[in-house]
Amino acid sequence: MNNVYIIGVGMIRFAKYADRTVRSMAEEAIRLVLHDAGLTAQDMQAVFFSNTFWGMFSNQHSIRGQVILRGMKIDRIPVANVENACAGGSTALHLAYAGIRAGMYDVAMALGSEKISHPDKNVSLGAYASCMDVENFLQHINMIMEVSKTFKVKIPEGQTAPGEGRSIFMDAYAAAARWHMDRFGSTQHHLAVVCSKNHWHGSLNPHSQYQDPMTVEEIMADKPVAYPLTRAMCAPVGDGAAAAIVCSERFLKKLGNPRPVRILASVLGQGADRGLDETDIGERLSKQAYDIAGLGPKDIDTAELHDATAFGELHQTEAMGFCPLGGGGPYAMSGATKLGGAKPINTSGGLECRGHPIGASGLAQIHELVTQLRGEAGVRQVAGARIALAENGGGNIGVEEAAMCIHVLEKGI
Repeated sequence: MNNVYIIGVGMIRFAKYADRTVRSMAEEAIRLVLHDAGLTAQDMQAVFFSNTFWGMFSNQHSIRGQVILRGMKIDRIPVANVENACAGGSTALHLAYAGIRAGMYDVAMALGSEKISHPDKNVSLGAYASCMDVENFLQHINMIMEVSKTFKVKIPEGQTAPGEGRSIFMDAYAAAARWHMDRFGSTQHHLAVVCSKNHWHGSLNPHSQYQDPMTVEEIMADKPVAYPLTRAMCAPVGDGAAAAIVCSERFLKKLGNPRPVRILASVLGQGADRGLDETDIGERLSKQAYDIAGLGPKDIDTAELHDATAFGELHQTEAMGFCPLGGGGPYAMSGATKLGGAKPINTSGGLECRGHPIGASGLAQIHELVTQLRGEAGVRQVAGARIALAENGGGNIGVEEAAMCIHVLEKGI
């Protein structure tokens, strides 16, 4: 089977774009990724397009990728539409990787574009509920509330009902954070340290939606969302597009000036019905990825982890094996996850600051890691970065993600 290489990445800055469409953002990302790879539209042999809300907001269903690509004169090739909640972009990359690996294609594109901002904020926030089991939605929310009552964590007065003025996912993350506080003694201050680090990283990234640093004190004093989360600890609503081009080793040899990054492992999985203290999807899939790559957590130089909230990063730091279970807070406090530390995490600013337009987020992680492994990250460059990991979760059923992708990448020659 073939080795698979990333030979091009492209993304636009994530933001709220009142005057842009899913199509226009995707077209820009396509132009950027083709330029980066030194290829033309006619070189593409397959495209995998990730999007979640275009049909819901603008009634474009069924053939979303074909609509975009035909307008870019990319036709007569296989186009697959990918919808896997927040893990859609990384799933598109996984499918492109699988096609190359199997020898079906020599070069393929993974593309994600998403517009979530809307004149009616409630429309944007309400859409996230479709990334849960809609038929059993009330039972799910009731389960979260009932389980939360068992945690010995004091919740301040004045908390609002689940989903009120926020994405319902913030309530799910808040409940998980309170479980962690109850089980391991982590604190709101730990989450603020994670968040402050990401705001600093985001301030160094021209593609980041938020580019203003924030202190731990400012983050803890920010508007409460769902305890222990404050507004700064939560990924913003936003729009954007990102893309990556992958190829076989045979195709790579034809290129004049490639800057390849090899995909050592690409793992896609779904969650399971489990208890709170049982092994979660991140632990399970990361072990699979490490086995495939022939590496371990200590070999990872930098990582992009799915931090829809600051707790997401704290938890995934543990799940990826970078520190012991329960040790995510002290690990962040040690400075290990900050630029200049032992294992910089979310040097892009993460979802908290780079932004989280669902269908594009996983590919934005890949954009950051490829940039790091190429040594092209400028002031946020991780010195000597050679091996990187991306973890991208999507949706929620029960007590964990409905879907997740993990990629392990290696610096090219």
